[in-house]
Amino acid sequence: MEEINNIEVTPCTESDYLKPFRVHYNQNGTKKSWDFMRTHDSVSVLIFNTSSHCFVLVKQFRPAVFMSEWERAKTQPPQLAEKTEEGEPEAAAAAAPAPEPQEGQSASEGESSSQWPPASAGVTYELCAGLVDKPDLSLEEIARQEVLEECGYDVPASKLKRITSYRSGVGVTGAKQTMFYAEVSDDNCVSAGGGEPREGELIEVVKVPLHEAMTFAYDERIPKTMGVIFSFIWFHNNMSPKYKISTNV
Repeated sequence: MEEINNIEVTPCTESDYLKPFRVHYNQNGTKKSWDFMRTHDSVSVLIFNTSSHCFVLVKQFRPAVFMSEWERAKTQPPQLAEKTEEGEPEAAAAAAPAPEPQEGQSASEGESSSQWPPASAGVTYELCAGLVDKPDLSLEEIARQEVLEECGYDVPASKLKRITSYRSGVGVTGAKQTMFYAEVSDDNCVSAGGGEPREGELIEVVKVPLHEAMTFAYDERIPKTMGVIFSFIWFHNNMSPKYKISTNV
């Protein structure tokens, strides 16, 4: 999962997933404009395994997170190395920021691959999720398919409990995500999961024990989506005392 190389940044002139637009409008007599992206809505699923009393998450490499970390690293002031016996120039040169790649230029063209962050910088822990891109299917059925493909559990759509829906990326996309809750057992596991390779998915299934959930949610060293934190809190507020989740952080 974390063997990332041959990185190349190119213009995105056409996409099946994102379409950029600029809207012009008047608000309280003031003329304004805003750039936004049109994209698909999505579903996510909090999965709880009642056999092992653990949450089932997915772990995957997210290029957007990786590139965001690279951009953030560029804006940080360079850390000056300690003076060497030869003086400061060598240390300052070693601490100089990496040159910015041009569009269409790979990491091997004009810059060392070591100047990119490690691939782990783009890996996140998330709820099982997927795009709403099948108009003939209900949200529950789309969520059921994602649980089967990504995590390997076969759960009837009727067993999915709708938690809530909310807007994500309100400054850029304004897309809506609908969150579900699904209880599974080891008997429901029919495959190892891992996503759909034909769609470029490479997913690792991760289990978080119930008693470690809140520590996991609030540990800032663990890269995760807001959906993980919110859903764990929802579980604590709505599923106790049936399933007691520790609140020790």
